[in-house]
Amino acid sequence: MPRATKGSASKPITPTRRASKPTKASVRKPALLSGGNPQVAEGDGDAPVQAYIAAMPGWKRDVGRRLDALVARTVPGVRKAVKWNSPFYGVEGQGWFLSFHCFTKYVKLAFFRGTSLRPVPPGESKHEEVRYLDIQEDDPPDRKQLATWIRQAAVLPGWNGGSTRQGGSRR
Repeated sequence: MPRATKGSASKPITPTRRASKPTKASVRKPALLSGGNPQVAEGDGDAPVQAYIAAMPGWKRDVGRRLDALVARTVPGVRKAVKWNSPFYGVEGQGWFLSFHCFTKYVKLAFFRGTSLRPVPPGESKHEEVRYLDIQEDDPPDRKQLATWIRQAAVLPGWNGGSTRQGGSRR
């Protein structure tokens, strides 16, 4: 048994356990799925959305930051979450109105009630009400139009299928 030191009377001296340094595995960046979409853990709030944006590759990260900032400015108190490896934006009690996802050559915005927006966003969907806007590196969207769509979408009844608390089906 190790000897006690002055002031520690009956307590034996035990080796000090040092905190281990982070390993490469513990600080690893999120994996990128096909098309470069970050694989980030699902969660509610701003933190998972910021983690997703930080993991977006190359020029798409800047697009994600600008989109997130525009939505936050346009819809005070916006609700955020990451579901199915995509950021979702909504209004509490109304559901989700917008999501985006990385693809190889563009970032795809999905307006869940897009057919109700004026003018209607250009990208068609197999889902009756959904409309898309593809943002490419060399073709940034019109910010005024995008803000108008976001404002319009935020006041419409949203899509509730993206909430794990409310149940619903996947889109």
